[in-house]
Amino acid sequence: MHTHSQQHLVRLATALRDACLSEPYAYPRLGCDLIAGITVGIIAIPLAMALAIASGVAPQHGLYTAVIAGIVVALGGGSRYSVSGPTAAFVVILFPVAQRFGLGGLLMATMLSGVLLIMMALGRLGRLISYIPVQVTLGFTMGIGIVIATLQIKDFFGLPIAEMPEHYLDKLQLLVSQLPNLHWGDTLVGVTTLATLLLWPRLKPPVTGHLPAVLVGLAVAGLITLLGGEVATIGSRFSYTLANGVQGQGIPPLAPSLLWPWQWPGPDGQPMAWSLASLQQLLPAAFSMAMLGAIESLLCAVVLDGMTGSRHHSNGELLGQGLGNLIAPLFGGITATAAIARSAANVRAGATSPIAAVVHALVVLLALVLLAPWLSWLPLSAMAALLLLVAWNMSEAHKVWALLSTASRADVLVMLACMALTVLFDMVIAITAGVVLAALLFMREIARMTLLSDLASQRRWAAQIPAGWVAFKISGPLFFAAADRVFAELTSRCRGHQGVILLLDAVPVLDAGGLVALERFCETMRQAGTRLLLAELQFQPLKTLARAHFEPRAGELELVASLEEGLARLQAPPVAEPAAWHAAG
Repeated sequence: MHTHSQQHLVRLATALRDACLSEPYAYPRLGCDLIAGITVGIIAIPLAMALAIASGVAPQHGLYTAVIAGIVVALGGGSRYSVSGPTAAFVVILFPVAQRFGLGGLLMATMLSGVLLIMMALGRLGRLISYIPVQVTLGFTMGIGIVIATLQIKDFFGLPIAEMPEHYLDKLQLLVSQLPNLHWGDTLVGVTTLATLLLWPRLKPPVTGHLPAVLVGLAVAGLITLLGGEVATIGSRFSYTLANGVQGQGIPPLAPSLLWPWQWPGPDGQPMAWSLASLQQLLPAAFSMAMLGAIESLLCAVVLDGMTGSRHHSNGELLGQGLGNLIAPLFGGITATAAIARSAANVRAGATSPIAAVVHALVVLLALVLLAPWLSWLPLSAMAALLLLVAWNMSEAHKVWALLSTASRADVLVMLACMALTVLFDMVIAITAGVVLAALLFMREIARMTLLSDLASQRRWAAQIPAGWVAFKISGPLFFAAADRVFAELTSRCRGHQGVILLLDAVPVLDAGGLVALERFCETMRQAGTRLLLAELQFQPLKTLARAHFEPRAGELELVASLEEGLARLQAPPVAEPAAWHAAG
C-alpha cells in the first residue's frame, strides 16, 4: 500500500515498478498478461479504427494511436491495469479540429496536449478529479454520448452527406432532412451489427461481442454485395499513397513510421505552414484534450482500483499520458487516454501488470501489418454500430436516472446544464460552468445552514439574561455567503437594547467576508450605544480576529471564554480586556 507522500511523487513508470520490480514477476504472471493483452488487442482493433473515422481521420491513425500510446503510457504511467488508446470521449473535440486544421493540425494539438499533461503532472495536479462533482461528470459524459451517437447516424444509415456542419443543431437538422434518403444496404448491416452487440451478452460467452458483431456485419455486407447491392466500407472511402508512389484503398499495411506532425496534410491537403498564430489557434483545443485526457485517465484508474483493490499513482499516470500524447503524434497517432471499457476487459481477462497493455499494442501492430487488406473490407455502418453502443455505455444512463430520481434539484440542474453545454458548445465550457454552478449552489446550501437562534427561548439561559439584554447563538460557518444575512437579521433584532450577547461556540469558520460583516455589526452596535459580548469563539475565528487586530473595548466590546463567565461579568463593572488573547493567532 502506497503512503500519502508516495502518491504525490512524480516518477516515471511507477506502475511498472510496482507490478514488475517491487513484486516477483515470473512465467505464470507473464502467461496471464499475454492472454489478457491478446484479448484486449482483438477488442481494440475495430474500436480504434471506428474512433479514428469518427474523429475525422483515416482509420489507420486510430491503430497507430493504440500501438504507440498503448506502449508508451503502459510503460511510463501510474496505473498498472490501464489500457490507453483512442477513446470515444475525444471525438467531440477531435472532429472539429480535424475539419478545421486537417490531420497535421490535429497531431500538433495532440502534442501540445501532451506538454500540458506533463506540466499538470509536474504541478502535482493528479488529485484534480476529486474536485469535479459527480453531477458534472455525469453531465458531460452524457453530452459526449449524445454527440457521438449523433455523428454515427450518417454512416449507420448510409446517408448521402458530403460534409457535416460545425454546430450541433445544424448537424441534427441536416441528418433529419436526409433520413428519407437512407441506403438500405448500409442500414441492414448497421442494424444487424447493433443487434448482435445487444444480444451477445445474453449468451454469456467468455469474450466480448465487438469482434463477433463486426464479423456478422461483414458477412451481411458480403451477402448484399453478392446480391448486387453496395455497402460502404473502409476501402471504398479511404485511400493511401506510399512513399514509393504505390497507391491503395483502405489501410496501408505498414507499421507506423516517424514523421513530424507538420509534414502531414493540413485542411487543404498540403503540409501546414506553422507559425505562432497557428499554435495559438490550436491551444484551446489542446487544453480541452489535456483536461479531458486527465479526467478520463484518472477516472479509469479510480474504477480499476475499485475492481482490483490496487492503488494508482495519479501524478505518475498524468506523466505517462503526457508522454504518450507527446510521442504518438510523431508516428501518426491521434489523442489518447486510458479507455475504461478496454481497461476493465483487461482486468477481467486476468492482467497482472502493464505488460498486458504492451501485448495489446503489439497485437494491434500485427493486425495492421498482416491483416490490412482484410480490414479494408469492414463496413462503415458496422463501425458506426460499434460506436453507437460505446456512446450508450458512455452516457451511463442508469446513473443519470438514479441522480434524476434521488438528487436535489440543484444537482439535477448542474447535470442538465453540463449536458446541454457539452452538446451545444464543448467540454471545457461545460466542465467550467458546471463546477462554478455546483460551487455556487453548494455555497448557497451551506449558507442556509448558518442559523441564528434566540437563547431567551431556552430554559437553561432564559432566567440568566439580564433585563435590557438579548442573547443569540450563531450556528454554522460565518463566510461571505452567510454572514451578511445573519448580521443583517441581528441588527434588526438588537435595536433598542442595552446589550447583546453572541454565543459563537458553533461557528467553526470565519472568513474575510464574515470578518467584514462582524466588524460592521460591532460598529453599528457601538454607534447605537449597545454593549456587545462575544462568547466561546473557536480557534479559527479567534485566530482570524487576532490577525485582523480586532480590538476589544472595555464597556463596549468584550470577549469571554464561556457564556457563564460572560453572564457573571455582567453583574460586575466593566474591566479592560487583557491583550494576551492576541497570542491565539
